[in-house]
Amino acid sequence: MDIFKRALELKEETVKNRRYLHENAEVGLNMPTAKKFIFQKLAEYGISAKDCGFGVCAEVGKGEPCFLLRADMDALPMREESGESFASKNANAAHTCGHDMHTAMLLTSAKMLKEQEHLLRGTVKFMFQPAEETLAGAKDMIEHGILDDPRPKAALALHTAAGRVPPDTFMYNSGNIMMCSANGMRITIKGKGGHAAYPGLAEDPIKTAFRIYKEIFALVEKEDNAILTIGKIQSGSAANIIPDTALMEGTLRSRNAEKHERLYKSICQAAQDIAKKEGCRAQITPLFSAPALICDKALTDLTVSFINEMNCHLTAVPDMSAFASEDFAYIAREIPSVLLYIGAGFSDERGDFTAHHPKVVFNEDALPIGSAVEAHCAIRFFEYYRQ
Repeated sequence: MDIFKRALELKEETVKNRRYLHENAEVGLNMPTAKKFIFQKLAEYGISAKDCGFGVCAEVGKGEPCFLLRADMDALPMREESGESFASKNANAAHTCGHDMHTAMLLTSAKMLKEQEHLLRGTVKFMFQPAEETLAGAKDMIEHGILDDPRPKAALALHTAAGRVPPDTFMYNSGNIMMCSANGMRITIKGKGGHAAYPGLAEDPIKTAFRIYKEIFALVEKEDNAILTIGKIQSGSAANIIPDTALMEGTLRSRNAEKHERLYKSICQAAQDIAKKEGCRAQITPLFSAPALICDKALTDLTVSFINEMNCHLTAVPDMSAFASEDFAYIAREIPSVLLYIGAGFSDERGDFTAHHPKVVFNEDALPIGSAVEAHCAIRFFEYYRQ
């Protein structure tokens, strides 16, 4: 079978699956609508599936070796402004990172591999994962046995790239850090509220938050290859009231594990020290964490060679590295793994917005490419492994 030709034949179905997931966006670990849909589609394809923590696991083929294909399926907690006819019906969830694309690709890949099951020389394990955005889904599925019985020899994950990246492009990194380590944090500042006319009788948590903001950014700006972002600040209810509490949430990302740990501890200590000087208290609550993603060099090079065999004529872009984080890193710490970015952007004004923007749109021409890459690489991995 010509895998890419078959993926093109199934494009309409893949698009339909993607748009259903997009319209019914869910966030976090608990994704009942997506899980029900995945179970339903896999059953239609003749594939039995089972719960794996909050995710879904399925297999095609039998025996050793086992090759893992992973797709994340969660959305972001935000409102969509894409203007698409199939935009999210949930005002508090939107697929602005393309995970609906990833899930639809893997469903079609599973269908094609099931059609070729009699030719498979091993087992393909499919991992439909929630909560990538909170960096919690991979850990949950590992804890519930996604890497056991059988244990995969290798793993592949795809991510789509919106913006101006055309669908005939794929990006990879052969052995260096591809995605950064990350920590999410909440800094809760407790002060003493009061009347705005008498600030001397209060301990202002907003003023303290402003000082903390300036100081922790000064710490990180001294370092190379590290980025601090405060994405959420909340406090107060009225212009003439000094509140009791202020809250800040943000992320620290870096490409150096040792430096990352030191910086994170310095930020936490600085927040507490500054709050104390201002007569307040700062409580640090970890939100999430993930190690840096380092793809296996041998497997990455092998995967690139498999893709170059295909007749979809993709342009390879090596040494891709991003300050974003990816909890597929937890899989990569356990078994040889590779993550690829597949272009899903536009050369016109539709490419003006990138991932996590409310107006981002994804090019559905990338869907058959992703499905074909996954299925072809699984088949070729088995053939190569048995040489």
